[in-house]
Amino acid sequence: MNQLKAALFDLDGVVFDTEPQYTVFWGSQCRLYHPEHPGLEHEIKGQTLVQIYEKHFSGPLAAEQPKITERLNDFERQMHFEYIAGFEEMIADLKRHGVKTAVVTSSNLEKMNVVYQAQPNFKSLFDAILTSEDFERSKPDPDCYQKGAARLGATADSCVVFEDSFNGLKSGRAAKMAVVGVATTNSQEAIAPFSDAQIVNYEGLDYEKINQIVVGVGKKQ
Repeated sequence: MNQLKAALFDLDGVVFDTEPQYTVFWGSQCRLYHPEHPGLEHEIKGQTLVQIYEKHFSGPLAAEQPKITERLNDFERQMHFEYIAGFEEMIADLKRHGVKTAVVTSSNLEKMNVVYQAQPNFKSLFDAILTSEDFERSKPDPDCYQKGAARLGATADSCVVFEDSFNGLKSGRAAKMAVVGVATTNSQEAIAPFSDAQIVNYEGLDYEKINQIVVGVGKKQ
């Protein structure tokens, strides 16, 4: 029977409640450069900066990329990185049960350096931190979560993925892992078809409950 060995976490909207802040930033840029495409800031969630640029800011807009990057870097330096309620307690419980943990994020190293300064204890919570520089293909491709599991020495059927964006949820599913949807960016109803369980925060969530999800998914497969 499957048993939980590794927990893989997206960053924004999953570890930190930052998605509303990014929505503000990308909303401003999308309205500036793509007024014809309302809501684009919601569609690009879970994509790397390179991927966003290639798909939405290339061609005539390529010259604007350095300006957007500079604005983004300035914005991130002013962001607040607050853990989602219950996260630190849940991570501690997972570690007590021998579960390995990793961050699997589309953010780059420059962004992560800002995180490390804002939350000095961040690195100590995880056994591995994978960033956009570690992946060949971005979410919803399973590449990032497959690499995360490999880094922790875990098989897909012993992993659980925590995600908030549709691209991220699809990535976890494509990696054939148990998926917990975090309803910080989208509603529980919206993410339910793409996840095996849904939460609004981590309060009351522990090893036993997460292991039950992984075991349940294994029985269905």
